[in-house]
Amino acid sequence: MPIYEYQCTQCGHELELIQKISDAVITQCPACAEQTLQKCVSAPSFRLGGSGWYETDFKSGKKKNISQADKPEQKASSSCDSGSCK
Repeated sequence: MPIYEYQCTQCGHELELIQKISDAVITQCPACAEQTLQKCVSAPSFRLGGSGWYETDFKSGKKKNISQADKPEQKASSSCDSGSCK
């Protein structure tokens, strides 16, 4: 279930609630008991990053490496090759 942020326009009280998407929006502030609580727009607490998780999931065979087919081959180099890492 998603976490929603609310803020009271009357007293400024902020809170977070775990609610179902189908649940009604809360309007009564628990701090001042006024009907001035509003849902805030906020960034999610996670980010889907990387080379495209959707691009490689649920694929098989040659299709699985579709993201690698467009890239030119690069030679892997490391500073540890010269023995400078400890």
